[in-house]
Amino acid sequence: METSDRDGEALAIVLPSPLCEVRDDRLQAHGVRLYLKRDDLIHPEIPGNKWRKLKYNLAAAKDQGHTRLLTFGGAYSNHLRAVAAAGRYFGFETIGVIRGEEHRRLNDSLAYAVSRGMQLTYLDRATYRRKAERDVLAKLTDEFGPCYVVPEGGSNGPGVQGCAELPGEIETEFDVICCACGTGTTVAGIAAGLTGGQRALGFAVLKGGRFLDDEVRRLQHEAFSHETDNWAIDYEFHFGGYAKRTPELDAFISDFEARDAITLDWVYEAKMMYGLFDRIASGAFAPGTTIVAVLS
Repeated sequence: METSDRDGEALAIVLPSPLCEVRDDRLQAHGVRLYLKRDDLIHPEIPGNKWRKLKYNLAAAKDQGHTRLLTFGGAYSNHLRAVAAAGRYFGFETIGVIRGEEHRRLNDSLAYAVSRGMQLTYLDRATYRRKAERDVLAKLTDEFGPCYVVPEGGSNGPGVQGCAELPGEIETEFDVICCACGTGTTVAGIAAGLTGGQRALGFAVLKGGRFLDDEVRRLQHEAFSHETDNWAIDYEFHFGGYAKRTPELDAFISDFEARDAITLDWVYEAKMMYGLFDRIASGAFAPGTTIVAVLS
């Protein structure tokens, strides 16, 4: 897929994203095959599930006649970066609503968003927790004008619909597909896109993320008016919470890079891969199981 931004720069989306097998004696010892779905290579500015979750939101914004996108995120949000880039490529103005106090000196993530044309505004943390409520949204649209609102992380029905397309790209037969879970949108979509006896397994990167079970069901219902029961979420590998890390996790990242020449994102991907290898080592997967892990 190609489009152009306002300055004529081409956007080349790489789909289907590549699938590559991991060769590792730790897998062979348990009779498990593992493939990586390299969604991180879809596009350098709008990678992985960011593109999948924005695809149908962008289409809806255009169909509804909007010229401005408004979305939410923390100061280091990859989602904000992706929305800013998407707005640039697809001709939308973008507003980023940041959780917490104003950053007088922008960090790299916010500076990048601004460089792609995003206007930043800030909400105190108490108000931010109410960001989906009518009065908060009304105040924002009064200030910035009519907007298409993309929820934080792209966590809505159109976001789920985009993620549901992922399994259909995989031609290799598999039994289980894994992804990291922040909002639950990706696992909700992937599970909805599976066939037969295939199952989805999410690895929560949040401490205290048990709400994700209900959130996945809500998102599936919003997207498809029904829920599936072919998924589960593992809550044991958050390493202290969102954007938290430990020496043990860092050692795993270094070892994986040495073995497979892939540097895992420590916020999401590394926690999923650590958890997956731990579950494989404990015998959670029967010999002969083929697993796909999504890198986003």
